[in-house]
Amino acid sequence: MLFAGFCALGWWQVERLAWKRDLIARVEARVHAPPVPAPLYIGKDDAYRRVTATGTFLHDRAVLVQASTVRGAGFWVLTPLRTGTGTILLINRGFVPPESKTRYDRPSGPIRVTGLLRLTEPGGGFLRSNDPPADRWYSRDVAAIATARRLSCAIPDYFIDADAAPSPYTLPVGGLTVVRFPNSHLQYAVTWFILAAMVVGAYIVVLRHTGKDQRA
Repeated sequence: MLFAGFCALGWWQVERLAWKRDLIARVEARVHAPPVPAPLYIGKDDAYRRVTATGTFLHDRAVLVQASTVRGAGFWVLTPLRTGTGTILLINRGFVPPESKTRYDRPSGPIRVTGLLRLTEPGGGFLRSNDPPADRWYSRDVAAIATARRLSCAIPDYFIDADAAPSPYTLPVGGLTVVRFPNSHLQYAVTWFILAAMVVGAYIVVLRHTGKDQRA
C-alpha cells in the first residue's frame, strides 16, 4: 500500500510538472506578445497579457498600495484611467518610495498606457486585510478600490501594470512586474519515487530476515 501510494503521489507530481511547464510557456508567450486593446471582460487565461489603453488619469482618485519590490519597500500608485468610451480602468502606474508618495509625476490630458493585465487581488495581503475607511491598502483589490473612490461606472475586474517610463528618473517607476512561478514538482516527484523504492528495499530486507529466521 505504501509503495502504491508513493508511486501515485510521484506520478501526480509528474502531471503537475507538465501542467506548470505549459502554464509558464503560455504566460511567457503573452508577456512578449504585441499589445492588444484592453478588454472589458476577461478570463483566467488573460492574466499577464500585454494590453494597451488610451485615456485621462483621474489623479484625485488614486490609491497607494503597500509594495515590496527590488527597489525596497514603498507603494504602488493605482490611478483610474477614463478612456474615450467612458470606461474606467485601474492602472498600476508603478512604484514610489515612502518619501515620494505625494511627489510623483501626474501627467494631464490623453495618455497611452501599455502594460500587463493582472487579475484583481481581493481581500488584502501581507497577512493584513485592506482597510478602506482608513485608506490603508495591502492588495490591489479592484472592486474595493472602485467602491472606496466612488467610481460610478462598472470597472473591469483587473488592473494594468504599466511598463517602465522612457526616463529612468520618472516616478512612479513602472515595469517592475515579477513574472515567476515556483516549479519544484520535479523534485517532489523524485522524492516520492525514492520513498517508493525505499519501501521496496525495506520489504526485501524484511523478507530475507524472515526467511533466515524460519530456516534457523
